[in-house]
Amino acid sequence: MADVSAPVWFITGCSTGFGHELAKLTLDRGWPTVVTARDKSRVADLADGRDNALALDLDVTDTGQIIAAVKAAEEKFGRIDVLVNNAGYGYQAAIEEGEEDEIRAMFDANVFGLFAMTRAVLPGMRARRKGHILNITSLAGFMGLPGSGYYAATKHAVEGFSDALALETAPLGIKVTCVEPGPFRTDWAGRSLRQTPSRIADYAETAGARMATTSGYSGRQPGDPVRAGEAMIRVTQTENAPRHLVLGAFAYDNITRKLGERRSQIEALKDISLGADFPQ
Repeated sequence: MADVSAPVWFITGCSTGFGHELAKLTLDRGWPTVVTARDKSRVADLADGRDNALALDLDVTDTGQIIAAVKAAEEKFGRIDVLVNNAGYGYQAAIEEGEEDEIRAMFDANVFGLFAMTRAVLPGMRARRKGHILNITSLAGFMGLPGSGYYAATKHAVEGFSDALALETAPLGIKVTCVEPGPFRTDWAGRSLRQTPSRIADYAETAGARMATTSGYSGRQPGDPVRAGEAMIRVTQTENAPRHLVLGAFAYDNITRKLGERRSQIEALKDISLGADFPQ
């Protein structure tokens, strides 16, 4: 029997990777968990035989499915305490060679789907004056890398959205955390990554070189997705939840370096920046 006092989790994109491992952790704790995938048969291993699990079909680019899934979750468990916006995928291409259809499709899933999912869950959290939204972004939410400009753009968009959301919902008791992993040992590169190969010679040493190594790195990433899931759970149990949760040494080192470089660049141009105001 599910513990009615336990937090109710709703996780998108549970078929593999972070979503799958996190769902196993919450379910094993006995917490009510909504596990979703575009085809719910792919999360049958998580839900079968558990009365604290609800498996649902959910394509986050389908507004009707989002509304139906939130309604089903609230009908079964009474509420949603933690929303994990995990569904999404990657697309690699040199900026000049990016294909319009691929770019827009990724934005629909990574950005507009996440926005819609959040809007659907907020009314219930707002009514209870309680909730926590975890948005899975990336190291790419802080910095772009060759070949991943469009992917980084989706994650930067979610970071900006989350900044505003956190300010709007903090007085309502709703917390917002962006989870920002580096490379983790999931099948992201094999299953959740699309590419447009670079054919322009001028990009061979930048976007082309990085894309060529991406798939070969799969299975050797330093990050442990189970430990990542434990970290996500931990921040939902803290009174002062962080706005940012950086995961893995690779992400920590690169994000802190990037932030330091950015501050140095801003400070170096301080006089020019301040000089843009009307004279006092």
